[in-house]
Amino acid sequence: MKEPTGRARGGLARAENMSPENRKKQAKKAAAARWANGGVRKVSHGSDDHPLIIGEIRIPCYVLEDETRVISQRGIQAGIGMSGSGGARSGDQRLAVFLDGLQQRGVDTKGLAGRIRNPIKFSIGVGAGRTIYGYEATILADICDTILAARKIPGALLQSQSKFADQCEILIRGFARIGIIALIDEATGFQKDRTRDALARILDTFIAKELQPWLRTFPSDFYQEMFRLRGLEYDPNNVQRPRYFGLLTNDIVYKRLAPGVLDELKSAIPKNEHGRPKAKFFQLLTKSVGYPKLREHLGAVLATMRMSNDWEDFKTKLDRHYPPYGEPTQIDFDFSDDSGKGL
Repeated sequence: MKEPTGRARGGLARAENMSPENRKKQAKKAAAARWANGGVRKVSHGSDDHPLIIGEIRIPCYVLEDETRVISQRGIQAGIGMSGSGGARSGDQRLAVFLDGLQQRGVDTKGLAGRIRNPIKFSIGVGAGRTIYGYEATILADICDTILAARKIPGALLQSQSKFADQCEILIRGFARIGIIALIDEATGFQKDRTRDALARILDTFIAKELQPWLRTFPSDFYQEMFRLRGLEYDPNNVQRPRYFGLLTNDIVYKRLAPGVLDELKSAIPKNEHGRPKAKFFQLLTKSVGYPKLREHLGAVLATMRMSNDWEDFKTKLDRHYPPYGEPTQIDFDFSDDSGKGL
């Protein structure tokens, strides 16, 4: 027997962690979804009037009975700024032809055209309901990555297609590959009913079981910009920083990586006798997902800092493009009269 890889390997690992009763229930769900109603799956959460909203972009999204998060074919088109006119199946052909064109012009599309030509059929409403064509939610991030890569290749995008890259940049700023799952769960109301270990599975991809070796992670530019935005004088030869900078960092960095990551790091990092963490939060992030995502987010935060005039301007931009998970966009310490200057 060949060693399972990819999704099969992940599926086996999840199955081993489930109780026999839960495995049986999950198998029944999957079988019912495959064979019921001629292969047309049923929506368990979501409706047309509760789309995923990113800026001015509205993307219809749903959760199926087997817990697959999906975006409608028209939602994919709306997401990248492509016209949604035509019949129910014309949109996937338009998308596939567009991706075929990118492939011919030297862009690695990673087989996206084939995935687009094989949509998921699902129904919404009572009884047979209305049949909708759609795709697993993460395909939208894959399409955006491909289009943004195409923008870097001269001639890969036609002049009329450059708007797709602009739209994709907005989307990528609005959600990350992991975060889209939480966003759809919130939009559809599924976060109230999802399996109890769903959030734990997300955290497992971010939080390591053991501390990683210390590496310089936060560049000096990060603190230089923070001093500037807070109205403080920056001395590059002094490593001492205001104590509350740690709280600011939690707010603008760790709260925005993925749902629950900051709380998990706070509880997992051992404390000294004074109640302070014995290690840096980034030392407990996984090498495969958590740490790379932190570095990616730090780059975005630093770029936003450089484009901002003061702390208030910076937080407004950051909250718009990289909002924190699960709570209002506010600093989590009690300075009601914080003006954004030095305290």
